[in-house]
Amino acid sequence: MKKFGLFILGGIAAIILIANVGPIAMFAISIAILYYAFKGFMKADTSSSKVGWAILGLILFSITVSNVPALAGIMAAVVLYFVYKKWNEEKEITFEDKAESKDPFVNFEKEWAQLKRNF
Repeated sequence: MKKFGLFILGGIAAIILIANVGPIAMFAISIAILYYAFKGFMKADTSSSKVGWAILGLILFSITVSNVPALAGIMAAVVLYFVYKKWNEEKEITFEDKAESKDPFVNFEKEWAQLKRNF
């Protein structure tokens, strides 16, 4: 049942991620260009170049804000990563000491767990 829940959660996260690939790409590009516009604004010496960089920065900021749904896609990627990690998590198998146990199948269970772990 736990694997089924992880499968459903991973499927929903994958669908959200695929649906937001375009906005994620535009969000990343606009953030990168906005960073360079800010650096250009800080390096500018004249007022006219500062105004030009500020206008470019405001335009890029509006593009970045319009791609805020990309954050849902980024969160879906994070959820998908955690689902993948949880899916591949190995359970610790503990066995009683052979001398303490009266069960004749304890050694078989240890060997079976090692075989499952190796494959």
